[in-house]
Amino acid sequence: MSNVKKGAINTAHTTSRATVLRLARYLRVLQKLKTVGIINVFSNNLGDAVAVTPAIVRKDFSILGINGNKRGGYNIDLLIEELRRVLGKTDSQRAILVGCGRIGGALLEYKEFVKDGIEIAAAFDTNPEKLNPDGRVPVLPVEQLPEYMAANSIHIGILAVPESAALPVFDTMVKAGIRGFLNFTTVELKCTGRCQYEECPHQCIVQNVNISLELESLFYLVNLKERGMVT
Repeated sequence: MSNVKKGAINTAHTTSRATVLRLARYLRVLQKLKTVGIINVFSNNLGDAVAVTPAIVRKDFSILGINGNKRGGYNIDLLIEELRRVLGKTDSQRAILVGCGRIGGALLEYKEFVKDGIEIAAAFDTNPEKLNPDGRVPVLPVEQLPEYMAANSIHIGILAVPESAALPVFDTMVKAGIRGFLNFTTVELKCTGRCQYEECPHQCIVQNVNISLELESLFYLVNLKERGMVT
């Protein structure tokens, strides 16, 4: 059986974005393995699943104070428990959505969120035709965003607004208390200099998702690989 030493965490590693993303990917894989009745897992299995070497898996777990057994591997239940604790994953993770166009509308209907314990608590839009305060996910006027945030403890927001609205909506969300952003607009958003005071204790994290850029990059990579210019 694997050993877990809670609290034995090197925060210099666990606070790096790359490490956090790997831990989240490990957790997702482990939860799927548990559903099919698997009890133990080895570092090479997890490495293959998330495209990293077994050595990186073992290093990540050793940072958390988790040691495996060469013969038995890691106990999945213990890994899930510790990863959830370190990542601060609660039973329900709540976010808001601003922009209910095609991308925003698709996100509202995305059923995998529920399976992963993610809830879009409310959505906001400027188009009166899209407003639906009594819907499964209430869609409210953007003007009500600050009031809603003051009454609800939510710190994650999704932006799916037109390019022209990206910056003003982003500013509104920062001032309302959003600290983590998934940005689907074509504008590269940054938190620097947007807080109300210089030494802000809550530096925002922005993940920019430019679908067109990602697809364009994929075309380039395929073309260059066919010409033998990338491995």
